[in-house]
Amino acid sequence: MSYTAQDLVAQARAVIEEIDPARLRALQASGTPVIDVREPQEFAEGHLPGAVNIPRGVLEFQVDGHPAVNAKADPHLSHRREAVILYCRTGGRSALAAEALKRMGFDRPVSLAGGWVYWVETGGEAEGGV
Repeated sequence: MSYTAQDLVAQARAVIEEIDPARLRALQASGTPVIDVREPQEFAEGHLPGAVNIPRGVLEFQVDGHPAVNAKADPHLSHRREAVILYCRTGGRSALAAEALKRMGFDRPVSLAGGWVYWVETGGEAEGGV
């Protein structure tokens, strides 16, 4: 059986937690890291305040310090028992990223429903080029 990207995102959403902007703000205020899984160019054009950029393509490798990323783990991915917030443009890549982190042993990877687009549409703050 073959799957479309939309099928994979739907499957991911069935097993991960998605949050709204208000919940994101509350978690971030309590110290939960926010990771933008978009590409660096997208991040440079605008991102959530305080977010760090770890593109979806290298996320799993940065968890444990893969040689492809100079054998260094990203400190924002250093604790697997606490929540970590992920977002992308519309929520698809971050849902897939949350599912991957969950499979890798993270207890609470959460994805911003609607992603960056929804964040901006609902008046969310931004840093960078917007």
